Amino acid sequence: MALVAERELEALVGVSTPSGDVAGAEEAVALCIAFLPPEAQPERVECSTPGHAPDLLGRLSGTGERRLALLGHLDTVVAHDAHRRLIRDGDRLLGSGTVDMKGGVALALGVTRELAARPELYAEAAVLLVNDEEWRTVPFAHTERFRGWDACLCFEAGEIDAQGRDALIVRRKAAGTLEIKAHGRPAHSGSAPHKGRSALLALADVARRVADSSDPTGPDRLTAVPTILHSGEAFNVVPPRGRLVCDLRADDIAAFRPVLQAVPEELDGVSIESALVRAWPGMDTRSATAALLEEAADRLGRPLVASERGGASDASHVAQAVPVTVDGLGPRGGGAHTPQEWVSAEALRSRAEVALALVAAILRG
Repeated sequence: MALVAERELEALVGVSTPSGDVAGAEEAVALCIAFLPPEAQPERVECSTPGHAPDLLGRLSGTGERRLALLGHLDTVVAHDAHRRLIRDGDRLLGSGTVDMKGGVALALGVTRELAARPELYAEAAVLLVNDEEWRTVPFAHTERFRGWDACLCFEAGEIDAQGRDALIVRRKAAGTLEIKAHGRPAHSGSAPHKGRSALLALADVARRVADSSDPTGPDRLTAVPTILHSGEAFNVVPPRGRLVCDLRADDIAAFRPVLQAVPEELDGVSIESALVRAWPGMDTRSATAALLEEAADRLGRPLVASERGGASDASHVAQAVPVTVDGLGPRGGGAHTPQEWVSAEALRSRAEVALALVAAILRG
């Protein structure tokens, strides 16, 4: 399974799939359909984000009782002109999207083929690969599709703990993107600066207020980080408008409310508009998955540990309907969203073993 996954990973990384690019998404989906087992029924389902290529749902029907969902995404944050095809450097497989998350997609497809050979283990199994995970600002369209299913495995990047034990993600923070726009008044910055109202200065003040809302050691572990500030078009004009973007993370999405309340509607004659343009729920499936991880570790013959991660994932959406959701099944690697992105070839094998042990524990339990 791992050897095939490496070849399929190379093919998937060979296709540039920046989020929102329909042609790239269609080419990657075509590859995934070709990699599905003959028993799977591919279906194109509407993407959550309008204008994106339809997502891919591959379904398997069996004679058992349980239902299992596998989850991944094909889009990346890498623009076409920065895309890098896969190259090998020892154990490292370097290329755009390797760790986030085409390595995980390759493993999910491999698990699907393994499941196709054992239809007596399940009533239904499905692999969902979406095309808009990286930049989605609308509600996830597929949560209700899996309500009542027995388990969901998401193949975002894997990890090991400080003792070298395989770790699985069962807790994630809620994630929000706060967008703030400022509208001031232009004026010549040399001859009449007093007549202007600076959107830049107003947004700088707001950025400080947002940052001061952070409470990483508090009950919700809230972090509020200004990340983008654009204002000004000429060196000699008081900036009349600007835009500030802030990244919010917390255990509970309700913790974002005080951050929004810290943003005023007006500062020194500058009007301010704010909106939470992206809001993903948190995930905490520790109690629901504890027995599963223990049983899978027994089958695997080595420890599996529960872990958490601050980054967002579609697993957080599905976990609202499927309490037994486990994330981080993909191969280990690093450099996500950078030109140095990579996965470990050895981790394709070790994480395949982890995934199959979890599947066995879910379907035979």
